[in-house]
Amino acid sequence: MMASRGYDMTPTMYSPDGRIYQVEYAIETVKRGAIAIGLQAKDGIVLAVEEKSRDLQVEDITQKIFEVDDHIGIAAAGYIPDARVLVDNARFFSQSNKLTYDETVDVETVAKHLADQSHQFTQYSGVRPFGVALIVAGVDRRGSRIFVTDPSGTYVPYTAVAIGGNSDEVTDYLEKNYKKEMSMDDAMSLAIAAINLKSDEKGVKHIRMSRIKTDTKLFEKVSNEELAKHAQAKGQHERENPDGSSK
Repeated sequence: MMASRGYDMTPTMYSPDGRIYQVEYAIETVKRGAIAIGLQAKDGIVLAVEEKSRDLQVEDITQKIFEVDDHIGIAAAGYIPDARVLVDNARFFSQSNKLTYDETVDVETVAKHLADQSHQFTQYSGVRPFGVALIVAGVDRRGSRIFVTDPSGTYVPYTAVAIGGNSDEVTDYLEKNYKKEMSMDDAMSLAIAAINLKSDEKGVKHIRMSRIKTDTKLFEKVSNEELAKHAQAKGQHERENPDGSSK
């Protein structure tokens, strides 16, 4: 009989207590990644990540937020090379859907497709699970949508979500301060504050953000200047509300 430690050598074998260790290790990789946040506002979607740049690195290029289609974006936490593979897959799937059905793909359809891809890598020997979680967000015919996929192949809808390192604490912060009917400007300010909550750095230099407005349904990057403006607005609000409430 295989030694007990052998149960973590393949994603195709359950341990005696019903666990798949390779999947759990992949989820742990996500928890070691930088924070990523997705927020649903009344007028669109906000995606934000913590991304610390080195002194000589080009700062206006993000490695953790991706455009899948005009109306869909992805934010990643975990092993980013795995994210690039899944994003390329999502782009191909989205364009194929457009060519086949002559219509833009729904956000949930992309999220389910990526979850299915992740799940496949838990079923075969000789492969490992993807070590990344994704926030799949966009605006489609059903409105603004946010889904999270993880290495197990699960996908779950959210109105506000944080993944990656310190996500539990950041989620607690979002639960106290997030409002579903908040404006996109307020959502952007909240995302900045949430990332800075547990970050070693403060300000906006380490933050990358993108948004998709409900009226345009177009993925766009948020400039550093606009980030600074929203950070200042959030700071003013917190000085006026020292209890930390968004009310």
